[in-house]
Amino acid sequence: MKRLLILTICLVLAFQGFPQDKETLSQDWAKMHSTKTDLFKDYNDLKFGMFIHWGVYSKLGGVWKGGKILPETRNPKFGASPESWLQGEWIMYCAQIPRQEYRAVAQTFNPAGFNAESWVMLAKEAGMRYIVAMPKHHDGFAMYHSKVTDYNIYDLTAFKRDPIEEIYKACQKYGMRMGIYYSHSIDWMDGGDGGEAQRAKVDPGYIDAYAINHYDPSPVKFEDYIEKKAKPQVREILRKFPNLVEIWYDYPRNMNRQQSFEFYKLAYDIQPGCLVNSRVGNDLGDFLNAGDNEIPTDINSKYKTWETPGTLNNTWGYKSYDTDWKSLEEMLFWIVEIASKGGNYLLNVGTDGNGVIPEASVKILTEIGAWMKVNGEAIYGTNKWSTTKEGSTMLEMKSTTFRKENGFNSTFTAEDFWFTFKKNSVYVISLVSPEKSKVSVKSLYNFRRQIKGIKLLGVNESLKWETSEDKVKITLPSESKSYKHGFVLKVELK
Repeated sequence: MKRLLILTICLVLAFQGFPQDKETLSQDWAKMHSTKTDLFKDYNDLKFGMFIHWGVYSKLGGVWKGGKILPETRNPKFGASPESWLQGEWIMYCAQIPRQEYRAVAQTFNPAGFNAESWVMLAKEAGMRYIVAMPKHHDGFAMYHSKVTDYNIYDLTAFKRDPIEEIYKACQKYGMRMGIYYSHSIDWMDGGDGGEAQRAKVDPGYIDAYAINHYDPSPVKFEDYIEKKAKPQVREILRKFPNLVEIWYDYPRNMNRQQSFEFYKLAYDIQPGCLVNSRVGNDLGDFLNAGDNEIPTDINSKYKTWETPGTLNNTWGYKSYDTDWKSLEEMLFWIVEIASKGGNYLLNVGTDGNGVIPEASVKILTEIGAWMKVNGEAIYGTNKWSTTKEGSTMLEMKSTTFRKENGFNSTFTAEDFWFTFKKNSVYVISLVSPEKSKVSVKSLYNFRRQIKGIKLLGVNESLKWETSEDKVKITLPSESKSYKHGFVLKVELK
């Protein structure tokens, strides 16, 4: 009996792992990270993907008990008022919905309109090369058939299907890479205090209740949530869906370095070819996630690649009254600006409670796809060139709130060009129709002796060009004047 007890204790310790000193942990992480060198180019070449926020919150659409959930309705006793764009997928927290009441809503969730193949085909039509689906957000509800808990769409609802599995199979069928999102730190249903107690031990003066369920908290310890729900579900997901391109952890607010490392290693042990995002926490990711709807001006040199997550309106999860849809002109700016800086763009759709992508989203994505069919060569597989942009028009996109408050002013001129680079070609991208038959590009002047030829994407003929003063002047074919949403020049170098 004594030997059995000792063996049991050893197994438990082995399962949980011994805390590592900072130096050893960093070395172990670096060894794992270094094996992924060849994966970064493949990931970065994809360039454009679809993010999907969809869950029980989609059924509510930002409305609780007949009222819209607005920032001023949030009780400051439970933390700072969240930004208005959070009342979609954050409605459980923003409206302070008790856990059992939210569970009751979950039981009625029955998205009969869901069709995985139509979602994947739309993403493909939009020119997207990968999809990041969402097995669990902060509300704790599993959108797949989880054996870890019955709080999932298969066991708790009349739907009796596994949407994530269906998306995964559709991605395989249509040649789309897939990643998954998992909220590993925040779980308003089962996540206890969100790690506040463990944070307070090392930071006694720390007080920050934001994103923590204080109004009806789960009685379990945060550490127990990590070991008994979060890690088991991540293992389950990684084993169920092999060959993922990335795992998108989120919101490691109070997670310590050891815990972040264990989530990284967990993914590595099961899928060593799956990249882990920086929101695993404590600077232990493989690639950088910029802030939500942020185009960074400076990229942390530690990361070989990065990704901006963005929205089509101001909300991630479906919100019935958010109709501030971005125009095609704006969406092209995001795609081109991010590509010129060497990043990936993960564009979100907030599917409604019936499992249907809103018509306005479909319209914009279809328009993007038409542009990408002609000009996608200047996006996919490209790198940052020596110059990212020339021209006087400069726009900053700092966050979802910044974009919501400042809007988007499409003031680009015929002198504004973005650049990407691939093999021996420089791509010169304009987002406006040319005003004249000739365009002048300053950044090409220093490469004038290396220019082998210039073509307009979508038109199979070589263009005439000449140098004048400090510019390269290119004569465009007459049909280019009708290009309402700009054009792309492919400059081949010797």
